[in-house]
Amino acid sequence: MQRRTFICGGLCVWSAALLPLSTATAQSDAPKRKPDLGDVAQGTYVGDVISDPTGASKNDVTLTATRIGVNRVQITSDYARLPTVEVPLTSAMDKSVQARGTTTFLLDRSKRPPRLDVSFLNEVSWAGTKQ
Repeated sequence: MQRRTFICGGLCVWSAALLPLSTATAQSDAPKRKPDLGDVAQGTYVGDVISDPTGASKNDVTLTATRIGVNRVQITSDYARLPTVEVPLTSAMDKSVQARGTTTFLLDRSKRPPRLDVSFLNEVSWAGTKQ
């Protein structure tokens, strides 16, 4: 870093640090975080409500999984019957599953496209594929 001092007519003195103009290089040098299960699960899924004890099945329901932390996603949908839930994830073979809680989450990454099965609060079940 280079420092310069400027004098203006003997009345004021100030200095400025001259920083390199290449901030893009500094940003690209920053360490990137390692992708986790939240990154893998994140995305848009389209499928069907396949089991609902208090309502009928429903086709073409979209779920959105958003990474909210390390190995953690929030699931929202375009169908009011499905609640918004947060799911901590763990890995089991080639699948991502819920680590704990009352929402069953099973993402089969070996399928093309990946298949997701979710049982919200162990009540309403949904199945679909990643878009």
